[in-house]
Amino acid sequence: MNNIISLLILIFIQADISRAGLADDLQYSRQTAITRAIEKVSSSVVGINVTQLKQQQVNPFFDPFWGSFLPYTRTFKVENMGTGVLVSPDGYIVTNAHVVDNALEVVVTLPGGKSYDAQVVGVDNPSDIALVKIEDENLPNAELGDSDKLIVGEWAVALGNPLGLFDVNHKPTATAGIISGTNMDFGVKEAGHVYQDMVQTDASINPGNSGGPLVNALGEVIGISTFIMTGSNYSSGSIGIGFAIPINRVKEVAEDLKQYGKVERSYTTGIHIQSIDLAMQHYLSLPTSEGVIITDVEKRSSGEKAGLKVGDVIIEVDGKKINSAQDISRVIDEGLHKVGDIVTLKILRENSSIELQLTLEEPKSQWWGF
Repeated sequence: MNNIISLLILIFIQADISRAGLADDLQYSRQTAITRAIEKVSSSVVGINVTQLKQQQVNPFFDPFWGSFLPYTRTFKVENMGTGVLVSPDGYIVTNAHVVDNALEVVVTLPGGKSYDAQVVGVDNPSDIALVKIEDENLPNAELGDSDKLIVGEWAVALGNPLGLFDVNHKPTATAGIISGTNMDFGVKEAGHVYQDMVQTDASINPGNSGGPLVNALGEVIGISTFIMTGSNYSSGSIGIGFAIPINRVKEVAEDLKQYGKVERSYTTGIHIQSIDLAMQHYLSLPTSEGVIITDVEKRSSGEKAGLKVGDVIIEVDGKKINSAQDISRVIDEGLHKVGDIVTLKILRENSSIELQLTLEEPKSQWWGF
């Protein structure tokens, strides 16, 4: 009898152990690469609330009091919201330029609800990147990845403050998807933003997510969520086509903003150019009317250092065809180039095609450009 009782007790103990083991297995199975990535980066994601100054052209005929018969500009305050990500333990935060540009007041809220008045360190409108700072120490900063190593199809998680939900429970919300595409080019968009080499994702991004991190399965920030494509008027929210600025560009711009408060995009090359028409082509016996001809190269300029000569015909810049000075400026602007960058010129010289590397130098006077 005692043996039977002992056997039953042993069976019950083993059953309890099995149930405990099963519970542990189930608990572990809930922890995926996605949940671990979210846990790793969430503490560095912040909500941003901004008071901005906006201007609007007003038609007086829509003013019931008709204060003036001439159009005038109305200035008013608006509330805006976005997301940011801490990139250093001493309070530097990366976000989008369009989130904090023209800000009168910027309030940053950390997970947990602690709020700070923030200072805008610098805004780079072309890249749509801004750097803000709060005064504190030992803050949880995110790990930044390498956007040059992205794989189409790998996991992607967008964290942020969509529609102001960060303010509900003082922590970011997360959506998951994949990297849908890389190197997506949109050229110059509204407000002068240049969206080149963008990262596409189907992780849901909504208003308020702007400036928030897009992270990989390792919890590394690989991009800054920036804009979405929407559907019809009946589907103006996310339709699974969102875009982020690659983090490698963000790192470069943020470093300039931290050091100088701006990105120096005014440049000089010391070369003077002119468009080619048919008369000039015939007079100079040029093989083509395409491109622009160099009419002068200043001494000790970057153009001279690059080996450019009077009479050279520039036909391509960074692989893009050139037919005017405006084309060159457009290619350089769309490439988000700055002082110190190197561009590749394809030129015609004595009926031969050669490539030269040209450095964009800081202008020594008010004149700048090509």
